[in-house]
Amino acid sequence: MNGLLALLVAVTGLHGVVMRGPTKPVCEVGTPCSEPAVGTTLAFSRAGRVVLRVKTGKGGRYAVHLAPGLYVVSVVPRQRIGGMKPTDVRVRRGVDARVNFAIDTGIR
Repeated sequence: MNGLLALLVAVTGLHGVVMRGPTKPVCEVGTPCSEPAVGTTLAFSRAGRVVLRVKTGKGGRYAVHLAPGLYVVSVVPRQRIGGMKPTDVRVRRGVDARVNFAIDTGIR
């Protein structure tokens, strides 16, 4: 049982891509209006306390191993303009779920 429990804990977490946009005031057809948020720090909090921080890598990718439960996710340092979606995520036991985040840059 301990081996199975260790396996379940090892794969419990989240992974995905963080994108930021719009990256310019006027988006044109055929050109991207968002980009990967490389080097962005995400903070995962439970009960008002940050339990884990992760910095996005190449392509805005991230991966975290977390205990099952509900987490609030934020960008560090906090943005004054825009926001991020989603801000609430659920981690399920034994599941490595894909959750992509979108950061609104506030450019209009």
